[in-house]
Parts: sequence; C-alpha cells; structure tokens
Amino acid sequence: MNTSKFLFLSALAVLGAATVGAATLFPVMMGGRWGYADKSGKIIVNPQFDRVEVFSEKLAAVRLGKWGYADGTGNLAINPQFDKAGAFSDGLAAVAAGNRYGYVGADGKYAINPQFDDASAFAEGRAAVKMGHQWGFIEKSGKIVINPQFDEAADFSGGLAAVKMGKSYGFVDAAGKVVVNPQFENAGAFAEGLAAIRMDKHWGFTDKTGKIIINPQFDDAGIFAKGLAPVRLGKVWGFVDPSGKFAVNPQFDDAGPFAEGLARVKLGGHWGYVDMQGKFVINPQFDAAMDFSNGLARVGLGGGISGNFIGRKVGYVDAAGKYVWNPNK
Repeated sequence: MNTSKFLFLSALAVLGAATVGAATLFPVMMGGRWGYADKSGKIIVNPQFDRVEVFSEKLAAVRLGKWGYADGTGNLAINPQFDKAGAFSDGLAAVAAGNRYGYVGADGKYAINPQFDDASAFAEGRAAVKMGHQWGFIEKSGKIVINPQFDEAADFSGGLAAVKMGKSYGFVDAAGKVVVNPQFENAGAFAEGLAAIRMDKHWGFTDKTGKIIINPQFDDAGIFAKGLAPVRLGKVWGFVDPSGKFAVNPQFDDAGPFAEGLARVKLGGHWGYVDMQGKFVINPQFDAAMDFSNGLARVGLGGGISGNFIGRKVGYVDAAGKYVWNPNK
C-alpha cells in the first residue's frame, strides 16, 4: 500500500462522500455515467457526467469531455474547459489547461493565472507549485512565499511540509525555514504531532523538532489517527500507538489509517473494516475499499486495477456494513 510514500498532490483527490449544504452527496455510477446520491441512496444529481469527484466547498469537479465544476443540483457552475481540475480549498482550485496550472475561484475566473508546471491544493494558506524542475510555495494572492528550490514538496500539515532536497527529505515551516534538516530517505505528513520517516530502509516516526520518537523498524508506515498508525512488518500490517507499541498485532495483508473509528484492512485478498481493537466490524468482502467519510465508505467489487476502483463496480456502505448504494446497480 505504501501509505506514507512521499506524494505531492497534483491529481484529483478521490474520497467517499462530502457534505453540500445540509445534504451529504457521494458519487455514483449508473449505465456508465456518473451522478450523485444522498446517504439514503436517493439520486440527487442524475448520472450525466463522464466522471465526477467529491464536493468541496459546495462545488465538485465533473468531466464532460473537459473538466468543469457542478453545484449540488448538478448545474454547471463552471463550464468544462480544463484538462485537469482539483478540489476547492481556501476558495481556490488548481486547474490545468494544456501544460500550465493556475487557480480559479468559485466564479470560474482565474485568481492566479496559469503559470506553473504543476500545482497542489491550498493547505494552511500555502500551495506547493512547480516551476521548471523545482517546487516552492505560494500564498492565495499568487505571491511566491517560498522560492522554488525543492525537488519535491508536499502539502503543509501541522505547520510543516515535507520537502526533498537532493536525495534527502526534511521539513520546512510556513516561512520556508528548514525546521528538520534533510536526512531521511522518505517522509510523510504530520498527523497528531508525528510524521512517518524512512531511514536505513525502515520506517519510524519523528516529532516536529526532528527527534525520532519511534525508531525506524517497520517496512512501511502510514499516518496517525485517533492515536494509532498502520505499520508493516514483513508482509503483514498492524497498528502502533505513539510509543511504538503494537495496539493491534500485525496480521493484515494491507491497512489504511483510522477514520471515523474504523480502519480498512485487507485479509485473504479482500477488504473489510476493523475497530480500534482490531476486531472486524465489516468482514472482508470487497475488492477495493476507501476510508470512511461522513458516515460512508466507498467499496468496489469485481476485477480492476490493483489498488484503485478503475474497472470495478462501485458501492457505498455505512458503519454497520449495510449497502446504501449497491455496487450491482
């Protein structure tokens, strides 16, 4: 799963459900077209799009040939015109027309003109952008606040962003000051005060000063949520607490972080969900699964590309494992 592999976010986020006003809508597919249903499974936006993403700040990226944005009724708020379109955050969304990225507001007008070679979503008032071969950060006005100087740059989380300089990863603050010197082979985002880092081919966790809190000993590691983080020893995954002690012994083929009290885990080739004691609440039965969001989790059945939903039938389950949208529709 490589849950904490260092990734910059230039692609669309793929989540489960999102709240739009008073309603919670999630993407569904019927007859090869995509629309949106509410938590009861009632169609709210008729399937009409080539592809859709979840709502963020009352708008969702939708594709009709090109990418645009729709509101909660399915009306196009921003006409399809982009080759790529990210989720809104802090009132702006990263979009690409051709090979240049910029940012649009909810009115569809460019707030930051296309000028970057790649761009991520805003997080904590900063967005990572690529200029030439280097990454830096801008603020919402488009002003460069951290000069392009990094080989890779992740989103800010907990006041720090992981960056790559040469062959090593470290962390910078919002002013661009190096807070944790580049010394790691890889690095993840901070969550609950800790970030996964890789040293000598093993993963551990550091705090925001660069102090190693959990010694590198794992073959892979994810992020902390509710005091637990998924880690892999050999071929099996379990969950550790902030001291590095196993709260759930390694036993799963794959695992994601906890979300809304449940974590997706893979066992015997299928995905299910466990509670914080490692007990199955939803038995392994899915060929693909995502974290819970707004009370629902996206699941997939059938053959497809390993690790995602492409080529699979998509459904949604609640925390009891009951389908609110059956993949066979």
